[in-house]
Amino acid sequence: MIVTFAFNVPLNDVLAAVDPASPEGARQWASYLVTWTNWNHVGTAGALFAAVAFYLAK
Repeated sequence: MIVTFAFNVPLNDVLAAVDPASPEGARQWASYLVTWTNWNHVGTAGALFAAVAFYLAK
């Protein structure tokens, strides 16, 4: 959830502020797609790590 709130939500806000039909919108989308996906992978890895840690702690 930290990754989502700290990184992905601000990226979503920036993307929502541009006109999707404009050249700037196309540039923002290209940047957004790579950055958002990378942070999403970090969040997924963190969740998997936490699940394994809880399993091993029992």
